[in-house]
Amino acid sequence: MKIFIEEQKFTQSWLFIGLFIALVAVTIPIVKDWNTISQGNFGEMLNDLGGILVILFVFVLFNFFKLKTRIDEKGVYYQYLPFHFSYRFLPWNSISKCYVRNYNAIFEYGGWGLKFSFRKNKGKSFTVKGDVGLQLLLTNGKHLLIGTQKKEEIQRTLDTYQDKIGSLKS
Repeated sequence: MKIFIEEQKFTQSWLFIGLFIALVAVTIPIVKDWNTISQGNFGEMLNDLGGILVILFVFVLFNFFKLKTRIDEKGVYYQYLPFHFSYRFLPWNSISKCYVRNYNAIFEYGGWGLKFSFRKNKGKSFTVKGDVGLQLLLTNGKHLLIGTQKKEEIQRTLDTYQDKIGSLKS
């Protein structure tokens, strides 16, 4: 029995550099006007500090995002935290076609993350980074792309279970 397990997080340095630059850009005017800001009531202070709070919230949120994938003899499991509280499960008999492919996150889905494409042949995507994903065509006609950083390993696992895809085996 072959089991594929992968856990991905947003670790792109450009993302955190961009958030840091935004934090600095929002913080400088506040520091310059701190004497005026600190004289206001709590509501006014919260309003003035809102930009910093939003950027810090986005930073914390990106640290919680995590894509978990598992493939075993029963099927494909995926979980995109914090949106899924438990694994979503797709048994092999619910998958009509399954393959690894390169994708363009920007042009096909509008970026990385949890995305929905309005183009019928694209469906949903769960990605964190990169341009390689596991494309699933389900027996109900839906499409699902799950990003991966382990192209060769996931392909070897798919090769192991190729005879189960679309079959009535459990």
